[in-house]
Amino acid sequence: MRRNAILRMVMIALFTSVGLAFQAGPDGPYKVLKTAKVGGEGGTDYIYADTAGRRLYITRGATQAQAATDTRPAVPAFEKRLTIFDLDTLESVGVIPGVGGNGATVCPKTGHGFTSDHPQPSMFDVKTMKLIKTIEVPTGFSADGIYCDTSNDRVYIGSHPTKSLMVVDAKDGTVLGDVDLGGTPEQTVADGKGTIYQVLQERPGSVAVVDANTMKVTKTYPFGDNGACNGLALDVKNHILFAACSAVGAAPARGTPGQPPPPPDPNAKPPQTFVILSARDGKILARLPLAGGSDGATFNPATMEAFSTQGNGTMTIVKEKSPTNFEVEQDLKTWPSNGARTIAFDSKTGHLFAMAAEAAPPPPAPPAGTTPPAGGRGGGGNIPGSFTIIMVGTK
Repeated sequence: MRRNAILRMVMIALFTSVGLAFQAGPDGPYKVLKTAKVGGEGGTDYIYADTAGRRLYITRGATQAQAATDTRPAVPAFEKRLTIFDLDTLESVGVIPGVGGNGATVCPKTGHGFTSDHPQPSMFDVKTMKLIKTIEVPTGFSADGIYCDTSNDRVYIGSHPTKSLMVVDAKDGTVLGDVDLGGTPEQTVADGKGTIYQVLQERPGSVAVVDANTMKVTKTYPFGDNGACNGLALDVKNHILFAACSAVGAAPARGTPGQPPPPPDPNAKPPQTFVILSARDGKILARLPLAGGSDGATFNPATMEAFSTQGNGTMTIVKEKSPTNFEVEQDLKTWPSNGARTIAFDSKTGHLFAMAAEAAPPPPAPPAGTTPPAGGRGGGGNIPGSFTIIMVGTK
């Protein structure tokens, strides 16, 4: 255990000292072009790139102050906030205090941005970087994913507990209605022509197809065995969806407390899968392996490539060679430990963005003959101030 901890610390030190171009082998065209250690504490979920405004948005949650320990300095308290960076240089350009949540989006034509804040989503001015208003939500609604459909300047905010999408007018923040999905929403995409696609997280999983005008689900495309799907990308030209899923089959039954879990099935299918399907009729076109459990996906129409980011610090790139022919082009190591699980895409430069923090070593083992703490030793959490933005591309 001590040897593993030392090895992890060496890897972290090497990555921090380089600051650029971390990649596990030249197995494809993509590499980490740049990293920016922006620091700060607080959890986050989605990362968002505003291509038109050249800004990168990351929400951060509130944290309590932490006292110093033998291995870590004291950490002050942080309030929830929306942190904003230059999309090209990754330098900080502003902070909106008191605004947090799971993610952010911008509707460029309106000059307004939105966050999936708790307990109420927030609306802000992208030029002044000031909060405009908070948005009332129905009982039980809890904002998670957020997406702006620029074809009609509407914002779609997903809620796990209510299994719905709230639809908001991006011009004034008025709530226009709710879409009953019949499943738990994760990533949302749209074709720009009035159709919204919503990946659903259940096992087995599916995509709900939503008519933007009626705000109703018109059909649902099942994935078969694949489920626990969080990422969704769309090739608009060829009407192809890429759903990033992390499980196969129904959720396993809970084990007996105090008993070890059953051994893995050697004949089980690989659980991490890119399910590729027709956006017209839901026909499954291909199933390709992912390098880990995904939490985000995107598509670059200029290169005909789909991307998935995984929580084990990897990115899988799939090449669409034709509308019926797909192959895994590369599995890129983007981070030396767990992290970098969500993704943002800049269509101007072709750059991809993720974010992660450096893993701290686990606490030392208790002295021989003493009783370990309840729950075991656990992990070491993250190193304070190590939060980092990762830029990926070919050049």
